[in-house]
Amino acid sequence: MTTVLVTLAVVALVVGAAVAYVSWRDRQRSTPDEDRVAGRDARTRQLRYEGERHGVQGDAVQRAQRENGGY
Repeated sequence: MTTVLVTLAVVALVVGAAVAYVSWRDRQRSTPDEDRVAGRDARTRQLRYEGERHGVQGDAVQRAQRENGGY
């Protein structure tokens, strides 16, 4: 029984060490350039959404003005 427990503990230790190493290595690979590109893409999507939303709201206001004869 002791042999099984020791074996399981060693296997858990090896798996834990492998996971820790891989996550450390991946953090080392990411560069600030990737962060800048991701930030720029997010900002572009946000601005596009805001512009489309502004256009839709403007259309709704103009349509309401035409239907109601102005303010």
